[in-house]
Parts: sequence; C-alpha cells; structure tokens
Amino acid sequence: MKNDPIRIGINPISWSNDDLPSLGGEIPLSTALTEGKAIGYEGFELGNKFPRDPVELRDLMAGYGLDVVSGWYSGRVAERSAKEEIVAVEKHLRLLAENGCQVMVYGEVAHAIQGEPVPLYKRPRFRTADDWKRYGENITEFAKFTLSHGVRLAYHHHMGAYVESPDDVDQLMAHTGDEVGLLFDSGHTYFGGGDPVAVLDRHIARICHVHCKDVRPGVVRLARNRHWTFLESVLNGAFTVPGDGVIDFAAIIDRLKTHGYRGWLVVEAEQDPTVAPSYRYAKKGYDTLRSLLDREMIGEVA
Repeated sequence: MKNDPIRIGINPISWSNDDLPSLGGEIPLSTALTEGKAIGYEGFELGNKFPRDPVELRDLMAGYGLDVVSGWYSGRVAERSAKEEIVAVEKHLRLLAENGCQVMVYGEVAHAIQGEPVPLYKRPRFRTADDWKRYGENITEFAKFTLSHGVRLAYHHHMGAYVESPDDVDQLMAHTGDEVGLLFDSGHTYFGGGDPVAVLDRHIARICHVHCKDVRPGVVRLARNRHWTFLESVLNGAFTVPGDGVIDFAAIIDRLKTHGYRGWLVVEAEQDPTVAPSYRYAKKGYDTLRSLLDREMIGEVA
C-alpha cells in the first residue's frame, strides 16, 4: 500500500468536529484510530484530539500502524505579513515535518466566518486586483518557507473564507507561484458554485492534496436560499462521504491518475455522527474510493 502513488486517508471529522466540538466531542481519539485502521485507511489528518509533541504523535500513530497525512493550519496572511506568519507556524510545521508529512493544509481564517453565526454570503472578499496581488505575493513568500522545510503548502479553498468560489481559486492560482500548492476539495468546490471536475482540470498541475467529500444538492440549495451559516449547513447535512451524493469521483480519480498525481485522497465529510454513524460512513467513503482506484488499476493492467 505505501508504494501506491495514491493512498487513502481520512480526517477525524467523521468522528469529532473541530469547528463544532459538540459534534462527537464524547468520542475518544482511540475509537477513531481503531475504526479507521480496521476499515483500511492508511493515515489520518490531525484534529484537536491529537498530541502536539512530534515524538508523542509519532509514537501514537505507530502504535496503530497509521501515518500522519497532514494537519490544518489556521493562517492569517490576509491580515499580517509573511514574516509574521513564518514565526507563527514554526511549531506546527515542525510537528508535520518530523512526522513525514509532505503537505500542510493551509486555511485562511482572517475575517473568515466559517465558525461564526453569520450567513455565508457575508464572507470576506478581495475587491481589487491589487488586493489579490498583495495576498498572492505574501502567500508565495510563506509557501517558500514551508517548502524549504520539506512541506508544501496546500491551500484549502473553503466556504466562508476569502477563497471560496471557482473564480477565487482562479485568482489565487494566477497570483501565486508554483510553491503554493492547491488542496482540491470536491465538496467545497460544489458548494462554492463550481463543477468539481472542471475546476480539477483547470488547476490539476498545482493540486498537491485532495479532500474527498460528497454533497447533498438539495441541502446546498436550501443553505444558499435561506442564508444559512456554514455550521447550519453542516448540521443540516450539506456534506457527506464519497458515494453518498452526486459528485463524480470516478472522473476525479481518472483525471488525477492520468496526470500522475502522487499523494493522498482524504475522506473529509463534516456530519453529525449521531445522524451519520462514524464507522458506517467512514467505511462507505473508503469503499467507494478503493473500488474506483482498484478499477482504474485493473484497466491499466488490461
């Protein structure tokens, strides 16, 4: 498995939610790791229940036979300098680098409303070409620093943040250097108003990490029409695991393999575990991706 160019990991959000700790807050980390390993996942992204000491984290994961895939970093380059961000990231970057991570999930949280009781349409925006230029230069400088430590920045476009829509992603890619990788998130792409396969095709050369989440289109429409917050959208079931919605993961995996993608597919679907039982949905997501990868491999051999 470890020699496969594409590996399947999972985010612990299936068991407990960092943005809304009441979701799965009572589920211990050991349950997530044990169940994830039993399902077949090779690694986990980090969440708030993981240790933050590099050695302690490495020992914990080794005990389960799991790898550390990556970990979310809450960046604020939109409101401070790259130099300030470099100082702020030091401990997190060391945690990832010393645990063999190739990428760092970067989420821009300056002025973001993803955890706030504010409708999504009130998210922050860069209004001018100069805004994008300045932001792109700062992100690129920051990304050069993380890459110098062997960890590529994987920029996570996200609902409620500056970079949400496909147009935002286009602007980000146009104003940043190749040091800035793109984290392609299928669910956020759809919710943000885009066709996931089209966005993937447009930026596939920059994609260095992939979050696989499916969507329930009816809920997404309600979220937009009723001006829900991001967390209201999550609680009402906007997202789900691959194979439980409408996103064409067969096409996504085909495109990634054709382009020679080498990295992780991470199942990451914010849901309430009392409504969407963690093990059942985590297994559905894994089985969907595994069957598609295996089907592609059989096709190549034939």
